[in-house]
Amino acid sequence: MADYPFRSALITGASSGIGAAMAEALGDASVPTVLVARRGDRLREIADRFPGFTVLEADLTKKKGRQATIEVVADPDDAPELVVNNAGFGSSGRFDRLDPKRLGDEIDLNVGALTALSHAALARMIPQGRGYLLNVSSVASFQAVPGLAVYAATKAYVTSFTEAVHEEAATSGVHVTALCPGLTRTEFQEQSDAPDIEGRVPPLMWSSAEEVAVAGLDAVARNRTLAIPGAVNKGAVTISSFTPRVLKRKVSRLMNPEL
Repeated sequence: MADYPFRSALITGASSGIGAAMAEALGDASVPTVLVARRGDRLREIADRFPGFTVLEADLTKKKGRQATIEVVADPDDAPELVVNNAGFGSSGRFDRLDPKRLGDEIDLNVGALTALSHAALARMIPQGRGYLLNVSSVASFQAVPGLAVYAATKAYVTSFTEAVHEEAATSGVHVTALCPGLTRTEFQEQSDAPDIEGRVPPLMWSSAEEVAVAGLDAVARNRTLAIPGAVNKGAVTISSFTPRVLKRKVSRLMNPEL
């Protein structure tokens, strides 16, 4: 059982995938946690198993849901010590063929909600000299990804933004980390309209949600700027940093032959 330094937490997008796996890890470590997502029934299934867990049923693309979550994060008397911005989704396919309303919601959730909650968290944590902020990004943030153009762009924002505020908070005692997983076995592929990707990618490229969750929690506890779970993903990001952008784009395009 892990021994984390944070004594309370809040996780967005906690109803499935990496968020649910983080909730399980924190529950096993006896860290009281607020679970945030739209699907309250799934949240309650998790919360019922762990003492001190509570549920906030909220849609972070809506003003009411976002404000309710901000109020919990910013509470001066009983705010969570760890805030995990995990909520997000992608849209797979050629950009000009995708629904613009869905793309707007994707940007609003992946970027807008994360930024607002990060601000609420850090505006409270930094004056207190203590706190932990974990923003879930992706290895897709390190390059353009044809077929996931908007998703990769939003995650590029998340990684860059988190690196910047990590440095801003460096002397404050507050830990800020970006978790950048690669392909992870979750509902993401189905929700992003790419359910067949698992059959096209070798098993060694995949991680479990549990592995990613533990890597992220460990990294923010240690105040790592970036957490990239898995040797394959670390190697890919390292190689990518030395690869010309035009070549990265072309290779990524070849991996999406249906475009």
